[in-house]
Parts: sequence; structure tokens; C-alpha cells
Amino acid sequence: QVQLVESGGGLVQAGGSLRLSCAASGITFSSTDNGWFRQAPGKEREIVAQISRIRGRISYADSVKGRFTISRDNARNTVYLQINSLRPEDTAVYYCAAGISGTYNFWGQGTPVTVSS
Repeated sequence: QVQLVESGGGLVQAGGSLRLSCAASGITFSSTDNGWFRQAPGKEREIVAQISRIRGRISYADSVKGRFTISRDNARNTVYLQINSLRPEDTAVYYCAAGISGTYNFWGQGTPVTVSS
């Protein structure tokens, strides 16, 4: 059984930082593409960062470039999202996901991030 468990969300002031973690069981992260998504209230879910299984290629949404950093620790089977310079518009539930070739089949339960101004 595959499980992805996110942690690290919380309430933070604008300009602050958070480090989100996503630990996996039942799946090997290094054999999958990994993505971080977010869904703000009343909005559709959007991808913010992803790291590929092949060569660990990384990409970001334009709205988070320079502030968010995705990384993967294969030994810990964990993916991270370092979020700096947080803005109120970053408020959302953040989800990690795993899959192949851009199709994400496995999802975590989400961790909420709230940024106060």
C-alpha cells in the first residue's frame, strides 16, 4: 500500500519560511516523478514544483521561481519543498504526489500553509 505523508505546514507571517516534507512508504521516490501542488480556497489545484525520476530535472511554476526549492532525499525516501519569502497569496493546502511521465497517481493528504500579512 502506497502512502505519502506531508508535514511542515503551519501559520507564518509574510516574508517567513517553511520546509514541507513528504515521506513515502510502499513506493520508491527515486523511481518516480515527484511534484508539489497547492490548492487555495476557491481555486483549482496547481503544480508549483516537480522533480523528475530521470536525472532529477526540476521545474517550477513562474509564481514561485526563486522562492521555492524542491529536493529529494533518496536515502530517506522523502521529498522536500523549501518555501522562502512567503506571501499571503501562497496560502493554500500543499500536496505532494508521485507518478510517471507527468501522470501523478499517488497523493498525500495535504498540509495547510497560511501566510498572514
